[in-house]
Amino acid sequence: MAAGSESKLQLVHRHIRAFPDFPKKGILFRDICPILKDAAALTAVIDLFEEHVRNNHQQVDLIVGLDARGFLFGPLLAQRLGIGFVLIRKKGKLPGATVSVSYDLEYGKAEAEVQEDAVAAGQKVLLIDDLLATGGMQRQVWWKKRATRSWNKKCDKGLNKQDKCQNHGKASLPQ
Repeated sequence: MAAGSESKLQLVHRHIRAFPDFPKKGILFRDICPILKDAAALTAVIDLFEEHVRNNHQQVDLIVGLDARGFLFGPLLAQRLGIGFVLIRKKGKLPGATVSVSYDLEYGKAEAEVQEDAVAAGQKVLLIDDLLATGGMQRQVWWKKRATRSWNKKCDKGLNKQDKCQNHGKASLPQ
């Protein structure tokens, strides 16, 4: 990693707070709100995402953001790359025909959906959740994308994320 990227990574790390036992006992919640309120830290996150995509995934057609943190970083990255952005939302939040899937989270169960026409056959997408999740939603979304046959590429970025989406182009900023 280049020196500039390393200093950006350090800046991002300094803006992440840890809250043990939130939202329930045994969960270490890493709060990214300080990143969002600091322009330099937020710019560093998007710079690092952009660098990774431009170096490793030049053929991306759309950024797909998972509800809700994927909505924070995904549109900024899509704008930087000059491509569109697609939402994957909690069930019942999108109008029109949708495809949905149930999945387990580290602290419960949930259901997500995407509009059926959000991604055309053959388009390559980059899936972005947040910086720190464990991967429950990503695994299920990947299954859904394969099942609908309209999604054909996945790159999931996260900070210190466990590799639970093997062999699908998953990447992390820092280790």
